[in-house]
Amino acid sequence: MDALVQQYLDQFGVSDATRHFLTKPKKMFIGGDWLDGSDNSTANVIEPSTGGVLTQIPIGSIKDLDLAVAAARSQFDGGEWRRLKPLERERLLHRLADLIEANATELAEIESVDMGKSVSQARDVDIQGTIDTFRYFAGWASKLHGRTVEPSLPGNYLAYTRKEPIGVVGVIVPWNFPLQTMAWKLAAALAVGCTVVVKPAELTSLSTLRFAELVQEAGIPDGVVNIITGYGSVIGAAMSNHPGIDKLTFTGSTPVGRTVGQNAVNKVKRVTLELGGKSPVLVLKDADIPAAARAVANGVFFNSGQVCDAGTRAYVHRSIYDQFLQELVAYTESLKVAPGLDPDCFISPLVSAKQKDNVSSYIAIGLQEGAKLAYGGRTLDGPGYFVEPTIFSHCHNDMRIVQEEIFGPVLVTIPFDTTEEAVRLANDSSFGLAAAIYSNDLGLVHTLIPQLHAGSVYVNAHSTIDPSMPFGGFKESGFGKDLGPEQLDYLMETKAVWITLP
Repeated sequence: MDALVQQYLDQFGVSDATRHFLTKPKKMFIGGDWLDGSDNSTANVIEPSTGGVLTQIPIGSIKDLDLAVAAARSQFDGGEWRRLKPLERERLLHRLADLIEANATELAEIESVDMGKSVSQARDVDIQGTIDTFRYFAGWASKLHGRTVEPSLPGNYLAYTRKEPIGVVGVIVPWNFPLQTMAWKLAAALAVGCTVVVKPAELTSLSTLRFAELVQEAGIPDGVVNIITGYGSVIGAAMSNHPGIDKLTFTGSTPVGRTVGQNAVNKVKRVTLELGGKSPVLVLKDADIPAAARAVANGVFFNSGQVCDAGTRAYVHRSIYDQFLQELVAYTESLKVAPGLDPDCFISPLVSAKQKDNVSSYIAIGLQEGAKLAYGGRTLDGPGYFVEPTIFSHCHNDMRIVQEEIFGPVLVTIPFDTTEEAVRLANDSSFGLAAAIYSNDLGLVHTLIPQLHAGSVYVNAHSTIDPSMPFGGFKESGFGKDLGPEQLDYLMETKAVWITLP
């Protein structure tokens, strides 16, 4: 651990439990064993608020993936996990949720120093969301069933359906919400009786490795959950082609997801893809302007804009555009830019130097395209990967900053004259993950909701997520759902059974 990182941890009083985890050697979790990579290679983990080296993680190989898949396959095909009764699975998942809750402070600190995010947001959103997700899907373990049917064809039959777990599930997790997104995919898979192989993002693997320790402590049988760290270009690609994986669930960028999906389809493998977004926000003329401005800013700058469904395109009725922009800038000025461990931090560093450079390049592109800076736009000097929250005005839909996913704290704003124009502009995108409407005219809101091409529509809020509600996109934002009972259908096979009766 670099001295700069050590000083940072000391400054904000990181817990002894977090320090202990960070300083001990990191290993992959395969078949209940803690293993180095087969070729003993490692990669540095960079702390985003300082740019210093935090620790190292093992870099897995195809051989390590084969071991992980074999362990998951053995448990699924005839291991203890497959023989457990539903209520026994439910109890184990609740026990795991209890352990996550008991270690919430440590997990939030790990998430903050690994990804750079606000430790307060990590605790209140990421870790609490992880706990809630495991508790929600634990309850489903004992409530899965088929149906009986009265056939109409001649003869006497007993006809019914069975819901059966799909098998070994490959889970590829993004770097922006490592633990929570992993929980979205893992909890449902375990609830229905699947086994899993998890590949966290190479940038942010630490909370997943700490989670694996809790899996072991909860008493979940060896081989049910396997964690392999490494590069997505190697391990992720191999997972999408691996014959031992029955189902793949991926969250990440649309270009990578397209490749993963093509590989999975070529192998006739079930696949769920939750991909990129460029979510539109419609601020209608009757909106509560100060409240809408606060909500829009929170919806785009939370996690420094590194959110797939962030509301990055604001379409505002021309009659209130100037006033809205003024309120938006004033509120944005109040958001504290600070290291992630600062308890008052709202705008944290970006995850990496590469991401900082990418976001900065888009800000430059926006200026070249003729957009005007209403606020921000600077990359901050000193250690860490900080970019100011940035608001553009004088934008139009043909601009790259309006059409392309930036994945940083950048908001574009565009005035409109009619709701028909607003809907047309909102739908003028290859993405369809989410959308938001700010208005108190519920009749108009309900008219607009079906017209928006998005998997989620938020009204007078943004990114309201709950385990009971499905999450997933339209168009190039992917297909399939995480969360909600809808997710269960993507993790089970339906078997039709016919019995001829005398």
